[in-house]
Amino acid sequence: MPESRDNRPLGLTRRQVLGIGGAFGLLTTASLATAAALARRPATTGAQLRSTAALPPPYQVPLPLPAVARPVSTAGGTDHYDIVQRETIAEILPGLTTRLWTYGGTFPGPTIEARRGRPVTVTHHNELPVPTVVHLHGGRTPADSDGYPTDLVLPAAWPDTPHTMPGMAGMSGTDGHGTGGHMTDPRAVTSRLKRDYTFPNDQRPTLLWYHDHRMDYTAPAIWRGLAGLHIVRDDTEDSLGLPAGPREIPLMITDRAFTADGALSYPSLDPTLRTTPGVTEPHLAGVLGDVILVNGAPWPVHETDATRHRLRLLNASNARHYELEALTEDGRRLDLVQIGADQGLLATPVTHRTLPTAPAERHDLVIDFATAPIGSLVHLVNRLGTGRTRDVMAFRITRPATDDSRIPPVLATDLPDWHRQDAVRTRDFAFRAGRMNGGHGWLIGGRPFDPARTDVTVPLGDTEIWRLIADVHHPVHLHLVGFRILTRGGRPPLPHDAGLKDTVSLRPGESAEIITRFDGYRGRYLFHCHNAEHEDMGMMANLEVV
Repeated sequence: MPESRDNRPLGLTRRQVLGIGGAFGLLTTASLATAAALARRPATTGAQLRSTAALPPPYQVPLPLPAVARPVSTAGGTDHYDIVQRETIAEILPGLTTRLWTYGGTFPGPTIEARRGRPVTVTHHNELPVPTVVHLHGGRTPADSDGYPTDLVLPAAWPDTPHTMPGMAGMSGTDGHGTGGHMTDPRAVTSRLKRDYTFPNDQRPTLLWYHDHRMDYTAPAIWRGLAGLHIVRDDTEDSLGLPAGPREIPLMITDRAFTADGALSYPSLDPTLRTTPGVTEPHLAGVLGDVILVNGAPWPVHETDATRHRLRLLNASNARHYELEALTEDGRRLDLVQIGADQGLLATPVTHRTLPTAPAERHDLVIDFATAPIGSLVHLVNRLGTGRTRDVMAFRITRPATDDSRIPPVLATDLPDWHRQDAVRTRDFAFRAGRMNGGHGWLIGGRPFDPARTDVTVPLGDTEIWRLIADVHHPVHLHLVGFRILTRGGRPPLPHDAGLKDTVSLRPGESAEIITRFDGYRGRYLFHCHNAEHEDMGMMANLEVV
């Protein structure tokens, strides 16, 4: 690999980027063949919790469809929404009740339907017992509404300490962190009880999602229910003739575990989420549940007709990876025709027999049920799962129907045309485990996250190539911008890498190159691993667009 042409604080040399040590050994140029073999195993990173609740059989609970939020005002060319973050009690497992933290009282939260170029302002009211932060994942959002992890919305009884907050587990004392487990962010902008987030929606139509992004506590907050969908549409996409209306189905896939009385099980060091971040030792690499939920329901079934359907799929799990496959009852695979990725439509459709998906990735798929017998089930299964985690959901084909939808051979002509020679600099980043002050953490470029430190500075409008390398599974997410995947392990990208992405799934020992243009807005943003436990334990870095 050529050397980096820009040596920022986290821009590593070739020798440094290939040195990912700790418990996972050392990768060097000579060992990349070994790394490629590692990339095929294991199937996941993390440890699975075991539910003690009585679990229902699969395909008994109807698939819920998230409610679409209604604006409280459309004045001035902006759609205004009010969402209250509050605790609620819901029946997720039949016959048991579960306490959740929610947007608007439901899990998933209400879906926001937006039009390209029409701004949306959401007033979030915090009625939870802890601070919150809202991030619109995949949004081209001004920095003051991007949901930076220290820009807290404080609840009524929370002490007013806007610049100091509990530090990350095992990370106090050095690298800019204060003693006593606290750290300081002089740029934090906090509010009490509520905050307005404005999303311009000046971007390609796509499926986005919003979730809590509070520093150190993102993982348990999402686990408790703080996640919802945000869809951007435009007239061009609407005119393509893709399946629509009841044949367009959002699917938020998550995994959870439950105690005998129906409560969510999660291995927090401090279940109040107030003073001590982190999880117990067995789960430092990520928390996996043994119950697969789709739109908040366990192994649900959806009744539908024998036509094409558009599945707007989000992996909102903390750490679980899936490899999805659609099987008829007689064992036939149905094609999964990918029409879109994280950041909107592909140029042309890509047909998959199986489709891997990492935490935070979105896939826009069309599946045709026309060949499935009436009355039969089509199972959506996870080839990476075992036992109950192999099942995801099912579709019951109830009736024949006419189908006037289509999949055009050309889907989009507005994808950015970035070339390697357009990049003004190349940067290298290693995502690895490490030891910090006697504790375990997850590092980017050898350092844990510090909100007071600028890690990467990029002039607005510059195009860059980033080379990423991982020790274990790391789904790497960039805020503000989408990117194209140029290579994996020095080879062409995989079929599911097509299109414009904002999250790239790195497998164990794997490297990837991505290219992007940093446009849109100036300000402070993030890039991080979207294994939520990893990001809570230091695997984030600051990106300053100037």
